[in-house]
Amino acid sequence: MKKIVSILLLVVLTTTLISGCGGSSNANEIKIGINYELSGEVASYGKASVDGIELAIEEINAKGGIDGKKIKAIKYDNKSDKSLATTLATKLMTQDKVVAVLGPATSGAFKATIPEAMKNKVVVATGSATAEGVTSDENGVKEFAFRICFSDLYQGTAMANYALKNMNATKAVVIMDNSSDYGKGLAENFTKTFEAGGGKVVATEAFVAGDTDFNAILTKIKGQDFDVIFIPGYYNEAGLIIKQARAQGIKTPILGADGFGAPELVELAGTDALNDVFFSSHFSSLDKDPSVIGFIESFKAKYGKEPDQFAALGYDLAMFVADGIRRAGSTDTVAIKDALAATKDFRGVTGTFSMDENHDPVKAVVVVEIQNGEYVRSERVAQ
Repeated sequence: MKKIVSILLLVVLTTTLISGCGGSSNANEIKIGINYELSGEVASYGKASVDGIELAIEEINAKGGIDGKKIKAIKYDNKSDKSLATTLATKLMTQDKVVAVLGPATSGAFKATIPEAMKNKVVVATGSATAEGVTSDENGVKEFAFRICFSDLYQGTAMANYALKNMNATKAVVIMDNSSDYGKGLAENFTKTFEAGGGKVVATEAFVAGDTDFNAILTKIKGQDFDVIFIPGYYNEAGLIIKQARAQGIKTPILGADGFGAPELVELAGTDALNDVFFSSHFSSLDKDPSVIGFIESFKAKYGKEPDQFAALGYDLAMFVADGIRRAGSTDTVAIKDALAATKDFRGVTGTFSMDENHDPVKAVVVVEIQNGEYVRSERVAQ
């Protein structure tokens, strides 16, 4: 008898340990995965995004959660590595049993996780993967993939139109990141739109991520006649290009995309160089909308700093997915996917948007102007 009791106790203890290792199955919580670049070369984007996500989750839970259930975030650092991002997405879906995964921030890493989303029928959603072919391609819409940011196609088009119509530019130089889909897509769409609108791209020069000396490129273009420079790339290189261009006496207005939207741009370029710089953004802290003002105040109270566009996108992303779960009335992952696809007039701090048939948002772009290293003006340009 003692032997039987001992065996039963052992079984109970083993079951308890296994269940503890497998994560919580608490019926009063909803598990959402966070798969972001918290270290590595694009950690600035990931950290800011997660700050916004965690603020949103904190606010949702403080108001009672979703239908009385609190959100439990399970967070991992993919270290800016696409392979690790895929591995973590799989872990979140199959082991942690989340109902949706937020992130990664960058297009390449996010796209790498989509096959896992399709296989496991779990939504992956991003606030900042802007490349073409992210949520849909020649094979159709990627059913479980969503984004709440506009695409490179629109950013490139918007900045070309801004140069033509708002700056009366007729000649442009493009200095592009040739090592990323992001840079190549932006350059292609800017050039196509600018020249279709009557302008001319007089030179296109290329660099690769990690380059630090751009003086040869700048010397080559310096003697040419142009009205604007468009730099489709990330802040890492853009900041140095701007600094070196101004040091060479090139005072032409410089245009960029959302890759400019990080505080490191100012650190790399210096405030004296950052004059007449304009970039497309998803958010501006200069916006006087009450919801934006409220978000900024809450963010500053929690983190002691101003939110950037990635923080705002992270905040909206968490709110968007939570709204979908609420409207689905269920934690069934297919029902959540269907609810997100049916989103209409979602009001976020980065703007009001609806999902189109390709799981992309229909929303405006914000163009931000920098003078003396400070954001001085912003305006929304309709899509």
